[in-house]
Amino acid sequence: MPKVLFLLAEGFEELEAIAPLDLLRRAGIEVTVAALSPGIHVTGRCGLTVHADTLLDAVAEHTLFDALVLPGGPGVKHLRADPRVRSTVLAHHAGGRWIAAICAAPTVLLDAGLLSGRRYTAHPSVALELPERLGEERVVIDGRILTSRGAGTALDFGFALVEQLTSTGQSHEVSQAICA
Repeated sequence: MPKVLFLLAEGFEELEAIAPLDLLRRAGIEVTVAALSPGIHVTGRCGLTVHADTLLDAVAEHTLFDALVLPGGPGVKHLRADPRVRSTVLAHHAGGRWIAAICAAPTVLLDAGLLSGRRYTAHPSVALELPERLGEERVVIDGRILTSRGAGTALDFGFALVEQLTSTGQSHEVSQAICA
């Protein structure tokens, strides 16, 4: 069974975290939600507070998951400022694992030096930092990096993750179950 690590920072975009997380769990994928903050509760940009499974500090430094997911929203500034996040991103990349970033979160991948020469998309709000983003694409996969535009593409993002980590059939099955 694949294992996925979600990183949540204060101000995360709720749809970009909850929708993909839900789809992954419906597909039977083990998801661990890790909070960056010192507390286990993380509040999103619209005021929804999520109870994380653990703290990022409690995840062993070199533990690799099958995929690492970075939701966007205003909380991306915390992801970008935290050296633990950069280290986690680079470790997963070096280990050949999936890295998925949505909305403004591809800027974390930019900071880690992972977007050069790659196809990717991101939210229009980060277009100045990511001028080569494919602004009309809902989801872009290049190697083991999966990116998506924003809250409105959160289901597409989640289904793409399910498909990459399991199968097209499993993604279709989950899609049918929720009438997507």
